[in-house]
Amino acid sequence: MKNSRRGAVDPFIVMDVMEAARQAEDAGRHIIHMEVGQPGTPAPAAARDALAQAMQSDALGYTVALGLPALRARIARLYGDWYDVDLDPARVVVTPGSSGGFILAFSALFDARDRVVLGAPGYPSYRQILKAMDLVPVEVQTAPENRLQPVPSDLEGLDYDGLMVASPANPTGTMLDRDAMAALIETCHARGATFLSDEIYHGIEYDKKAVTALQISDDVCVINSFSKYFSMTGWRVGWLVVPPAQVRQVERLAQNMFICAPHAAQVAALAAMDAPEELRANMDVYRANRALMLEGLPKAGFDRIAPPDGAFYVYADVSHLTDDSRAFAAEILDKAGVAVTPGLDFDPERGAGTLRFSYARSTEDIREGLARLAAFMAAR
Repeated sequence: MKNSRRGAVDPFIVMDVMEAARQAEDAGRHIIHMEVGQPGTPAPAAARDALAQAMQSDALGYTVALGLPALRARIARLYGDWYDVDLDPARVVVTPGSSGGFILAFSALFDARDRVVLGAPGYPSYRQILKAMDLVPVEVQTAPENRLQPVPSDLEGLDYDGLMVASPANPTGTMLDRDAMAALIETCHARGATFLSDEIYHGIEYDKKAVTALQISDDVCVINSFSKYFSMTGWRVGWLVVPPAQVRQVERLAQNMFICAPHAAQVAALAAMDAPEELRANMDVYRANRALMLEGLPKAGFDRIAPPDGAFYVYADVSHLTDDSRAFAAEILDKAGVAVTPGLDFDPERGAGTLRFSYARSTEDIREGLARLAAFMAAR
């Protein structure tokens, strides 16, 4: 039996780091996890309680492919509450996590060999999913002076059918303001290209609110998830917002690819949206952790960083310390007991000289991790 060419994608390096950390823990070591972008908190108690009740009274069988109507309506209301956007719930599609959303969006909006621009550094699964679907990722090297976000001039001279942006971004945590977002959307529309906005880290912002693409145009595709702000990574539930003309296209694909997002996760997600106290408490932890990281990382020797606007990552230039971030991350895990992610995951061209530090776990873990990193760097 042969393997397909489409399946020959690169590994998701952070998952390999997680496995190495797991093996170290199995050997009895205490590892501080700064590698994975996963909240250390569980789903809100209201979400878990709602599911417990539903399990006693509901078979939790298939839902309709677009998702529970009540959940779609609640998601639409979120856009009014957060952004003053009047969104028709009919445009909301509940998906099996944002990953399922990417697969549905790429399938619905692009044909084989279409070219989709991605900013580097960026979330690695964008390019791997595109490759697996016979689409062509076109990576542009974003500039530090643009806070590692794409700008219209990066697209000049490129042949492309779509653009994917993320704000707040992974791995940098930087955001596009309204003017920057609008300029990219206008550039895409002028070309007849599709604009996709990954907004999975919305809600996790510090000094200013993130801008949704829906504040600027209805002719966009927005991808979001309950994984980050709502602390539901393993539940695998997210959503798309698409223009009315694309809803039926996405629905047909969802029916055949997934049938529906997990019913149990949809029940929990609906309740999670009305748990403001817990969600605010989680944000208090991220704010405290961010302050510790911005103070502690430079003291430890990781001083080439930019403060993140959102998400829960710090992306550090370590090119003065190493030209092999993967080996450097392995050394940090081995000698300091801190798991961090090599930048090669996010930027194959420049990532050998960068690391991503996640501060999504408990404040106690962040303090301990920074102390270990400082000791490691002092002894290096």
